[in-house]
Amino acid sequence: MKRIVLFSAFAASALPAFAAETEHGGGGFIGGLQYAATDPVTFAAFLALAGFVLVAWRMGAFKTVLGGLDARADAIRKELEEAASLREQAAEALAAAERKALDADKEAEAMIEQAKADAKLIMEATRKDISERLARREALAEARIARAEADATEEVRRAAADAATEAARRLLAGDTAVDQFERAAREIEKALTN
Repeated sequence: MKRIVLFSAFAASALPAFAAETEHGGGGFIGGLQYAATDPVTFAAFLALAGFVLVAWRMGAFKTVLGGLDARADAIRKELEEAASLREQAAEALAAAERKALDADKEAEAMIEQAKADAKLIMEATRKDISERLARREALAEARIARAEADATEEVRRAAADAATEAARRLLAGDTAVDQFERAAREIEKALTN
């Protein structure tokens, strides 16, 4: 960096020589320096510039400028490194987020499949339970019907036996056989209708 500043100062001091070369028709660089040395205004300007550069150099202006430029370059380099680091972290975070989203999608699909399987098992168990309950209720109803039929048959038998007993008692009591038979038949009919 120091070399660049020194080269710039030397080039600035040589500009009058180049200008003189193009204006006065030649002589090259050396001719331009000769012209600058013979022209009092140009020479005074050159000496003032050289003095200014020398004073600035002795006071440490170049060190300050170069130090500031170096500090600025270091700060820019650090910022670039931080930006690169942040970019890498952002890329890693993006990749991690994409992986998490992919994992979440897979997990959601697995949960849906598990829920479907569980629902199917529950439906099968419910159907089986309902069919078992219906079979038990049907068996219970059939048993009640059979019991009611047996009770009704037994009741008819009792009524018939009671009517036969009553008919026999009356027959034995002295009624004529035809009257007793008709009465017994009516009583049996009456018992069966109740």
